[in-house]
Amino acid sequence: MELLDPRNDFLFKRIFAAEDNRDLLLGLLNAVFVDAGQPPVAEVELLNPAIDPTSLADKLTILDIKARTASGVLMDVEMQLTDQRNMAARTLYYWAKLFGQQLEPSAAYLALHKTVTINLLNFAYLPTAAAHSTFHLREDRRGDLLTDLCEVHFVELPKVARMERAAASAALERWVLFFTLETLAQREVLAMGDPVMQKAVNVLEFLSQDRKIRQQYEDRQKGLRDLLSQRETGREEGREEGREEGREEGREEGREEGRQNMLATARELLAMGMPREQVVRATRLTMAEVEALERA
Repeated sequence: MELLDPRNDFLFKRIFAAEDNRDLLLGLLNAVFVDAGQPPVAEVELLNPAIDPTSLADKLTILDIKARTASGVLMDVEMQLTDQRNMAARTLYYWAKLFGQQLEPSAAYLALHKTVTINLLNFAYLPTAAAHSTFHLREDRRGDLLTDLCEVHFVELPKVARMERAAASAALERWVLFFTLETLAQREVLAMGDPVMQKAVNVLEFLSQDRKIRQQYEDRQKGLRDLLSQRETGREEGREEGREEGREEGREEGREEGRQNMLATARELLAMGMPREQVVRATRLTMAEVEALERA
């Protein structure tokens, strides 16, 4: 049996946003937090577990996971398969949206809770060899932390080196391997001695056997392919427009250069005493242009 790819955002949410799988989401979140030197969380509340099946083919549908800890920390977790050239702006937009939604009209700003965005990227994005990067608001020169209310994580899956053995020592590396290994046998080895990881593998295997889930998965894959095709077409059209603009600029520059050469030739012919009518025939300038050169 061919396993479905857990990096598909529909399947990712189907695995980690199910009420029965909150332990899997906790395991993934804590792997990120511990790798960043932060304490793990003990409990999360899922804020958007539902998936509208009718929206799966809609290429603009965002299938993220929103959750809240017992202390009120808000989290937005998203899997991104392809680089759409907007990751930084996209991240800040969805962070700000989640952060701002928590404040009631008459509430004090002190009621705002820390908001964390975690981006799992199936592509290399940042100019660093590190697979996991964490960002906060800090003063440029001294590095002073302005506030811990804003926190952004990027986990770049391709930057975690594949190992000869399936099991990795660090929890975050193990989750990355769960997403990137290809076969059930490899994932079974990865899950040895780890009940949470074994459950994740079992859930992936179970969902892969479900015909309805496979159809929804294919619907989502189609929507994502359509989005990529549309954007690639747009980029190609933009490149062609740029090439055409360049060609037109080249033609215009060529015409202007030819005109300047004709003007220079006309000046020389006039200086040699050639009649204006002959200069017009020789250079194809107008009589008015030749007369203007003669007066200059």
